[in-house]
Amino acid sequence: MPRDDYNIIPVFLAGVLHAGILAAMIFAFDFSRPAHPAVPLAIKGTLVSEDEIRRPPPPEPEPEPEPEPEPDNSEQLRKEAEELKRQEDARIERERISRLKKQQEQESAEKKRREEAELERRRQEAERKRLEDVERQRAENERKRQEAEQAERQRLMDRELAEEQARIDAMNAGALDRYVYAIRQRIQRNWVEPPSAVVGLECVVNVRQLPGGEVVGATIGKCNGDDAVKRSIEAAVFKASPLPEPEDPTLFERDLRIIFKPEQ
Repeated sequence: MPRDDYNIIPVFLAGVLHAGILAAMIFAFDFSRPAHPAVPLAIKGTLVSEDEIRRPPPPEPEPEPEPEPEPDNSEQLRKEAEELKRQEDARIERERISRLKKQQEQESAEKKRREEAELERRRQEAERKRLEDVERQRAENERKRQEAEQAERQRLMDRELAEEQARIDAMNAGALDRYVYAIRQRIQRNWVEPPSAVVGLECVVNVRQLPGGEVVGATIGKCNGDDAVKRSIEAAVFKASPLPEPEDPTLFERDLRIIFKPEQ
């Protein structure tokens, strides 16, 4: 049996089968209809040559390749979503920590400010108390000083009054006259009369002495003698040192004013 490379036989058999089926249908249709006058049936056919029968049928179009299924990237999307959420959570956490740190810094600064203000208040309070104590102590010292000065003035005044009263009493008793007379006599005994001394000599002698009668100074005031006389009287005063002491110690004076009037 020759090889049917062009599928002619199947195609021919298929054409015969379809023609038979078509004829059967036409026949059945004609019997089912009421009888009508016969009408010539026009059949239109197409002449097919042997070459056309031998011609291979056009190749069937190749089916379009099915589109490749899109890769399943749901896992990647899930990971990306988790990464985005992790980054967002980290950002939120950083912001929370930053706010918390800023709040802690503000609270720490406020606490430090309050502590410094409290320390300053305590320092000022301590300084105020110290100044009050200093002022109170100064006022107390000033009061005590004034009281001491007042007491000292009163004591000196009382002593001066007592000495003055004793002086008055001594003078009334003639003790001062005797004391001055004794000094004048001591000076005159130590005086070397110069040739220029005149009759009726009278000079004021200012004598400064220490307790015990030691003479530390002698000057001549009003005097009717010359310089030689004045120098002789000053020398006599120093030679008379120490001067006699008074009977009553209250009569002692550092500065004496003696009228030197030698006896002729």
